[in-house]
Amino acid sequence: MGVVTLDDLRVFLAVCRAGSLSAVARDLSCTQSAVSQHVKRLEKELAVSLLERHARGVVPTSAGRILHAAAADGLGGIDVALRRLRDLVRGESGAVRVTTGATTVRHFMATAVVAFRQRFPQVTLEFQTASSSRACFDALAADDLDLAWVTIGTPVRGIEQRPVAELPWVLAVQSGDPLAAKPHADLTDLAAARLIRPPQAATSRARLDAALADLDLGPDGHTSVADWDTALLLTELGVGQALVPGLPGWRTQNPPGLRLLPVPDLPPLSVGWAVRRWDALSPLARAFADTVSGGAP
Repeated sequence: MGVVTLDDLRVFLAVCRAGSLSAVARDLSCTQSAVSQHVKRLEKELAVSLLERHARGVVPTSAGRILHAAAADGLGGIDVALRRLRDLVRGESGAVRVTTGATTVRHFMATAVVAFRQRFPQVTLEFQTASSSRACFDALAADDLDLAWVTIGTPVRGIEQRPVAELPWVLAVQSGDPLAAKPHADLTDLAAARLIRPPQAATSRARLDAALADLDLGPDGHTSVADWDTALLLTELGVGQALVPGLPGWRTQNPPGLRLLPVPDLPPLSVGWAVRRWDALSPLARAFADTVSGGAP
């Protein structure tokens, strides 16, 4: 295919998933023009238009859909093969590469990291921070990564998702808040609260909004934050009441100065692993994933 590169195809797949050139540019820390050049190179080589512009972004053309389907399957296999060849050369002195949110290691993986390093002291653990589950999916497709810890959502082509834990929703309030005396928060409490919620693009936000919409309640949160620890900090500062998943470390002891009220009317949030192909993971990556899963609540 002439000058077309694997990176051209990886970027094209990311644009199809995101529906936006600018979103992919942000996730890849490059310019929108650079993303556009990858797509234009493919279009020039193939002599077809691959994307259509719409008011809310871009969508693949009929030709783009054909290329997307073929590239998603092919690139996944190529990346898996390259990674396994590198691991074969390195043996147990290789690396396990994980993409996830900023606070995931603290809340889900701290014990597993220690246990894994004791078992495989020569193996490098590399963590790449992503801003959302969508960004994790794109990173899996675009980079030589093994695992992504994500909020489990709708199926994503070329990605396998494996749930590990179910997190109940809790409402964080200050100890002096009138709600703190209640055994749990109900939907009326949520409707009246100044909610602090996940950002609009987050999978957890979509799940939360869908649950509230189904119940005919759509509270307008005054604040959104990218991670759960910051949500609790803002609650401590009196900005509002954070609606967050009940993370493992919070279940035995409430954070200082706060009370976490269960919200039984909301369905739990499912979190776990995402990979390109589970059966093609390197032995080291599978060992790390199993270590984390074995210690999950």
